[in-house]
Amino acid sequence: MGNRALEQLFRANPTGTATYQELSQVRGVFLTHLHSDHIIDYGQLLVIAWWQGLQAMSTPLPVRGPGRRDTLPPVFGDRPEPPVVHPDNPGPGTEDMTASLIQAYATDINDRIRDNHFPDPRTLIDVRDIGIPGHRPEWEHAQPMPRIDPFVVFEDDRVRVSATLVEHQPVYPAFAYRFDTDEGSLVVSGDTGTSDNLVAMATGADLLVHEVIDEEYVDAEYGDDEAVRNHLLTAHTPANKVGQVAQAAGVPHLALNHLVPAQPPVSRWRNAKRGYDGRLTVGEDLMWLSFNRRRPTS
Repeated sequence: MGNRALEQLFRANPTGTATYQELSQVRGVFLTHLHSDHIIDYGQLLVIAWWQGLQAMSTPLPVRGPGRRDTLPPVFGDRPEPPVVHPDNPGPGTEDMTASLIQAYATDINDRIRDNHFPDPRTLIDVRDIGIPGHRPEWEHAQPMPRIDPFVVFEDDRVRVSATLVEHQPVYPAFAYRFDTDEGSLVVSGDTGTSDNLVAMATGADLLVHEVIDEEYVDAEYGDDEAVRNHLLTAHTPANKVGQVAQAAGVPHLALNHLVPAQPPVSRWRNAKRGYDGRLTVGEDLMWLSFNRRRPTS
């Protein structure tokens, strides 16, 4: 649900869905973490649901994501403690965030419910925070993330969705997701450094979609600040290490997304083949990837 996510969904319109019914093809929203570049379009989803297809669905749209955080991360670097934003709830989770967005758009929502006969958008979505099995408060500052087994966060007759904690310090929780279907399995890393939890969850999957950062870019931009440089290369996965993650998991197809930086040349990402003997795809907007075991990946 990052910037322009809905616009891209409408452009893809994969099944010839009628205009203004595109969201009828969406079967779930799974948020990896609550950084704005991953959720900025979520508020738009809530206020266009009326005329984009959610109102025609037989059951509310499942939305799953991180829960409330009880503590804040330590201040990075040698500087004083800054003021806390929203001290009554400084680490809201997915349910809290949804309620706040609904409140922020209350004028529009109430007008349209009363004037346009639209349904209450809260009835169109089923929002739940993801509870973490065995959670302990100290995990919020664990470095690296604690080892846990993947756990199921959603299941219906077509898909089972599992999650695990990944390494995106100082964010907690940050999730990766695995989607198991009758036709194949897909894992999405979310933002993460190299993660044993992710390797364990991705083992046996057909496709791994993994974030990546270019170490040379980081050196050029932040080479004079070793602390920031190390932070970026720990919270994200350098290109020369991401292939090793896929190799360790035995995944036959690795697709790169969340490219940092997103600018060309594409050749900078070929380092991801280092230590990996599977197929590598550098992701592009509106690219289609199949993980169906019954036909070749396209």
